[in-house]
Amino acid sequence: MKTWIKRSLIALVGASVVFGGAAAWAHRQYQSHPMSAADVTAFKVRMVDRIGSRMDLDADQKTKLTVLADRMVEQRAALMAGADPRQAMRDLVAGPSFDRSGAEALLIAKTDAVRQGAPAMIAAFGDLYDSLRPEQQQELRDLMEKGRHGHEGRHSRDHDRR
Repeated sequence: MKTWIKRSLIALVGASVVFGGAAAWAHRQYQSHPMSAADVTAFKVRMVDRIGSRMDLDADQKTKLTVLADRMVEQRAALMAGADPRQAMRDLVAGPSFDRSGAEALLIAKTDAVRQGAPAMIAAFGDLYDSLRPEQQQELRDLMEKGRHGHEGRHSRDHDRR
């Protein structure tokens, strides 16, 4: 497998972990209730519509994007399962010393969730990517290079320095 594909897949899984955790933290930070299933579904629909129109996806590609979004929602749910993340962190520092064994158990539980969901996410991303026309694949690579807000990411600057 080509190096950039491996890096993209690792970045996708890593991003889902980071964004899932950040979304959960931000959601809990600014809202008094967790996201409902309807909220998650509405967000997923908006994401699929926005990406679909931006990349000019056909119906089959949108279906594959929806499958990828479903896998991402499942991965987020698996990562968020269990105790409130903020409470879990408070529990780790509740005593006179940091609960290292509790932190390790929490880390193992979260990495196991990522490990179990990763094959389905990789397959869904691969199916979507393989269905893209060459110009759409290039557009995706360009979007990944620019980052979320249209600015070049740190990694591209680091690459340019080498």
